[in-house]
Amino acid sequence: MTQNSKADSKVIWMDGKLVPFEQATIHVLSHSFQYGGAVFEGMRAYETSKGETAIFRGAEHFQRFQDSMKSLSYATHYSLMDLTKATCELIKANDFKECYIRPVGYIDDGTRGLKLASNSKANVTLASWKWGKYMGDDGQKSGIKVRISSYRRPDISSAMTWAKLSGNYLTSVLARREATDCGCDEAILLDPHGFVAEGSGENLFIVKGGVLFTPPTGYILPGITRDSVMTLATDMGLKIREENITRNQLYLADEVFFTGTAVEVTGIREIDGHKIGDGGIGPITKKLCDTFFKVVRGELPKYSSWLTKV
Repeated sequence: MTQNSKADSKVIWMDGKLVPFEQATIHVLSHSFQYGGAVFEGMRAYETSKGETAIFRGAEHFQRFQDSMKSLSYATHYSLMDLTKATCELIKANDFKECYIRPVGYIDDGTRGLKLASNSKANVTLASWKWGKYMGDDGQKSGIKVRISSYRRPDISSAMTWAKLSGNYLTSVLARREATDCGCDEAILLDPHGFVAEGSGENLFIVKGGVLFTPPTGYILPGITRDSVMTLATDMGLKIREENITRNQLYLADEVFFTGTAVEVTGIREIDGHKIGDGGIGPITKKLCDTFFKVVRGELPKYSSWLTKV
């Protein structure tokens, strides 16, 4: 199933109603469509080892969704509980055991021009679809090929990097296309100072001498999967350092991997033609990846609070 496919979605939740997939539309003059002001999230629901469906860290994702809306001074009357209940309803209506979930908040066509009043009411939609491995089964198994992008993350003085906003992702789209056109699977973007920031839609870690390093939360979106992996690593007794990372450090790393809702935990085997480590999935990356999937499958009771049963 391709990323552009309907992927068997029957309905989409739109402001309290389940709407047939084909009818889930907005006006062409939507303010958010015109100016890139939509707020969105990405989350997954997994089938657990007991055969149940559970949303992974739904509360944290919906809190970030609300925080992103607040960053734009959008008004919404949906609580975290409302959104969670609606998501469960949506997953059941689509008859999914596993799926990707996309909440979106947007301003419709009631406003023309750039002037938008604070506390403008945002419409909210929830979509879901089947989505397998973001980098494909081979990428998950053997690692992916990445390049440093010519595009950079914007300066924090002119962008809200902690908010998940549609306009923020145009640079990501261009960086990903550039990487694909060069025969790579994904891109790594630097920050305005030339330090490593993140992938087009993923956070990044390197492993050197058994220690995990990851860029600090400034120019990057503080990922929820990133936070999950840091928690798992700490519980394993691994040391983690949040500090600036240079391009040279990437090339010399023992292991490099991405984290994110879509990419989950995916190893990087090559950057700019430089083989990383042995050119495959490193042992720490594999251990964290295996543990992550045990968590989302409900096989580690210690992390059961991260799962919301549908």
